[in-house]
Amino acid sequence: MSAVGTTAASVPATEVDGLDAIMRRGGESLRARMARTERHLATVTERAGTPLASHANATVLAGGKRLRPLLVVLAAESAGGPPDTRDGEERLVRAAVAVELVHSATLVHDDVIDGALLRRGHPTVAAVAGREMAVATGDLLFSRAFAELARNDDAAQLCALSEASSALAEGELLQREDAYAAHVAVERYLRRCELKTAALFEAACRLGALTAVEGSPELADALGAFARRIGLAFQMLDDVLDVSGPVERTGKSRGTDLLDGTVTLPFILAREREPELAAFDLASLGRVDGVGGPREAEALCERIAATGALDEAREQALAVVADAKAALPAILPDGRSALLGLVADAVVERYR
Repeated sequence: MSAVGTTAASVPATEVDGLDAIMRRGGESLRARMARTERHLATVTERAGTPLASHANATVLAGGKRLRPLLVVLAAESAGGPPDTRDGEERLVRAAVAVELVHSATLVHDDVIDGALLRRGHPTVAAVAGREMAVATGDLLFSRAFAELARNDDAAQLCALSEASSALAEGELLQREDAYAAHVAVERYLRRCELKTAALFEAACRLGALTAVEGSPELADALGAFARRIGLAFQMLDDVLDVSGPVERTGKSRGTDLLDGTVTLPFILAREREPELAAFDLASLGRVDGVGGPREAEALCERIAATGALDEAREQALAVVADAKAALPAILPDGRSALLGLVADAVVERYR
């Protein structure tokens, strides 16, 4: 759950290929809607005014997989698509933009909390303009997200995004509370992942279903349950990658999360397997000197890997993905159901 993102060059070919396959199979409507979403993201942040506009715009345009907006669009298309009007299309794009703006806001705030210098290979707002400007930029992105979604004039949509945003905050508080903790139960770790990551995935599919002509609260619940599992697996596998590395693949040093005091699934499982690790104090990493921390974190990653905990964590995450695909509603059109399944596969492929 580190705030240091990957560089563009470090994104594995399998991940890119997986998302490209979705775009190819999704057809012109999917490509056009994602392109409109990208343009609208730029427009919304450019309107913010100086000095925040430049930081907000740089944040949302720095890259990223756009998984959450993609889920919004695919969920809508799975439920008959938006109304065949200009307003219907605009409502869908606004929902997709709102989800990505909330995600971007959390990244900016995470970078402040973690003192991160890089995000997706670029200097963070905090590194460039200071903590106060970064906090204000994150706040701006949050506010613009809800301003965009409010234009859809749908209380159910606002409720979905509001609940996810509250979950994000609760998850961050839990992570801070668990920092450097001697023992964290797997159940608590999973709850933290559901709050901090999976909740926004769920909101994305809910919003897509709610903008569609054949959408319903029941379908929104079903698609949301699918996306929640995908988001949970996404975070579990991301935590595996933090330990397994390597730096040329992830764009960050191995064990960055551990160095920040974040207790993740591989460390929890390794503690159960290795008595010496059960007594290991994460706060001791880097305590001797400033440059020793990354080396010590790398050594801890090797100890975790030697216990076999990484394989166990991967298997648990893959089981969650399988559950997600099995939970896809049977009423979905075959083509769109298959594309949502491909999103699940794309999440997994990065970690093969």
